[in-house]
Amino acid sequence: MRPLLRPLLFQMQNSKSPIATPTVKRRLICMVYEAFLLTAVEALAMFAYLFATSNQHTPAIDHGRNAVFFLTAAAYFIHSWTGSGHTLAMKTWRIKVVKLGHARVPLRAAAIRYLVAWGWFLPAIVVCYALRLTSYAQVGAALAVGIAAWAMTALFDKDGQFLHDRVAGTRMISLPKPAKK
Repeated sequence: MRPLLRPLLFQMQNSKSPIATPTVKRRLICMVYEAFLLTAVEALAMFAYLFATSNQHTPAIDHGRNAVFFLTAAAYFIHSWTGSGHTLAMKTWRIKVVKLGHARVPLRAAAIRYLVAWGWFLPAIVVCYALRLTSYAQVGAALAVGIAAWAMTALFDKDGQFLHDRVAGTRMISLPKPAKK
């Protein structure tokens, strides 16, 4: 465990207050930045998939495209969380995912966190599919409601954590600003 993180985790374990929890606003801004970075990663994966399938459109290939989309995001996030504890966007905003009692986030906890975090978007996707919503305004409104509802889960948590962190047993912490040299 890095020397900088050790005192922070010790302090978190021995106090009742969420001393290093980033604000919801800061986490949502980080999420927007993350969306731009993930778009680039997904574009590269989609390019490779479309090249490999000669851009054909059959039901099997279309389902495969969706699987590649889902698995690419899973690989990106799970690899980042189990390795350094943060993605590039999280590093920029000095936010880290930790699991108390562990030097790194275990693979199981990271996978659970990824799957449950689909709660940000999955309800809106299901509603749009069930109601056959296709206009950008309708889909955008459904996504906005879903994101707002999920973000509110942090307001009801005693430590200010989102629901996916609570379920996975992880938590997000703010890292201190680096010392100036």
